[in-house]
Amino acid sequence: MSNHNSARRTALAASASLGEADSIVVSDPTNLRYLTGFTGSNGAAIVWTGDDRADDRISTDGRYITQVAEQTPDLTAIIVRDCPAELVRYAGTVRPGSRIAIEGHVMPVADYRRLVDLAAETGSSIVPVGDAVERLRIAKDPDEVELITSACRIGDDALARLIARGAIAPGRTERQVARDLEWAMFDLGADAIAFETIVATGQWSAVPHHRPTDAVLATGDLVKIDFGAVVGGYHSDMTRTFVLGSPADWQREIYDVVATAQRAGRDALAVGADLAGIDAAARSVIADAGYGPRYVHGLGHGVGLQIHEAPGIGAAASGTLPDGATVTVEPGIYLPGRGGVRIEDTLVVTDAGPRSLTTASRALTAL
Repeated sequence: MSNHNSARRTALAASASLGEADSIVVSDPTNLRYLTGFTGSNGAAIVWTGDDRADDRISTDGRYITQVAEQTPDLTAIIVRDCPAELVRYAGTVRPGSRIAIEGHVMPVADYRRLVDLAAETGSSIVPVGDAVERLRIAKDPDEVELITSACRIGDDALARLIARGAIAPGRTERQVARDLEWAMFDLGADAIAFETIVATGQWSAVPHHRPTDAVLATGDLVKIDFGAVVGGYHSDMTRTFVLGSPADWQREIYDVVATAQRAGRDALAVGADLAGIDAAARSVIADAGYGPRYVHGLGHGVGLQIHEAPGIGAAASGTLPDGATVTVEPGIYLPGRGGVRIEDTLVVTDAGPRSLTTASRALTAL
C-alpha cells in the first residue's frame, strides 16, 4: 500500500484545500492512516506542497519504532512523544518562515494555540485548514472498494447464517441475537465489528439507534438489525428489518413505503448528483405517504475507514457525489410505542451507476 499512500500524499499536496500553505501537519489518527498506513495510537505526519516528497516525515513515540518502520517504509520517522509539536519545529527548521497548515478542526483550542507559538519561534506561521484530508477520502480507490466489499460480504454471510439457524426467533433476547451476529462476523473473518450491533424488537424498533438489551423477541414484533464488519480498517453498514410471524397490515404498509423510498434513494445515486437532491428523492416518498414526521434522520453517509464519514446525505447537505464515493442509503419510518422499519445498504457510486455492496434480500421477510 506504500505506493497508494505516497500518491495520496501527493494528491493532498496539490489540493486547493491547503490554500497558500507550504505544508500540512496531519494529526487525526484516521487521516494519518489514510496517508501513511500507520495505525499506532500516537502519531502525526508532515506533507509538503508540490511533488517533492523528500522532506515529508512521520512522527510517533518509542512504543511504535518497529511498527512505524514496517507500516511506513517510504517515510523517515522522527521518534518523539509530542508529534505535532515536533513536526512544527521540524518545518520551521527545514524551511524557516514557511506557512504550516494544521488540522485545527480535530484538536483542542489549547493545543492549537501552543502550535501557533511554537511556529512563531522559528519565524513560521500556522494556517488553519479544515477537512482537506477528509475530502480526499470521499472517493475510494479500487483497493479501498475491495476491502469494503469484503466487509459487506461478511455481514451478508453472517446474517444469512443466523437466519438459517433460526437464531432470530421469539424467546431470544436482543442481546443474544446481537452477540450471535457479532461472533458470526468474527468467525467469517472480520477484524472487528463496525459499531455496536443494533438489535431492536417490538416498540424498540422505533428507536433509530436503540442499544440491545434483554428485551425478548415476541411473535408479531418487527425486529430491526443494524450492523457491520471491519476488514483491513474499512467498514460495512447494513440494516434489515424482519417481522416475527405474519405481518400486520400497518407493518406491511410502512415496510413497503420505506422499501420504495430506499429504492428511490439508490436510484438517485450518480456521479455529480446533488447530495440534498438524493435525500429529497427518498424523503418525498415517505412524506407523500403521510409519514414525513416519522422519518427523523438523513438518508445516508459515507463509509470507509470510519463508519460515518463524508459525505453526509441529508436535506441540508451541500455538494455532489464523486466517482468512487461509497455511501449508505437508509431511510426509515419510526412509530413510537409501536415499531419502526429501516432498510440500509452500502453502495459504491460509479460512472456506470450505483452498485450495492450489501446484497441481503430487501423483501419483507417473516421469520
